[in-house]
Amino acid sequence: MNELQPINQNVLLLLEANKSEQKTASGIIIPDSAKEKQNIAKIAALGQIENAELAVGDKVLYKEFSGSEFEFEGKKYLMLPYADILAKIVATESI
Repeated sequence: MNELQPINQNVLLLLEANKSEQKTASGIIIPDSAKEKQNIAKIAALGQIENAELAVGDKVLYKEFSGSEFEFEGKKYLMLPYADILAKIVATESI
């Protein structure tokens, strides 16, 4: 089995496929090419980053049009610089 290990200040994100078919109110099917790309993904691996505030498994929000998208062993990934991650998504209790 092969494994991807980012080097330098890079982060590997696992892109989850959005398999749900979307339709408009009038029943028109929206193709994948017309859907807005979601900028949220789960961290699959981290490069050598000092004092990283993130860990493998964290969900993050990243910059649009950032990094390089590719497929590896049947899964879609995005490799991007650590600096292109905007926020960590954390679950909180409602008040």
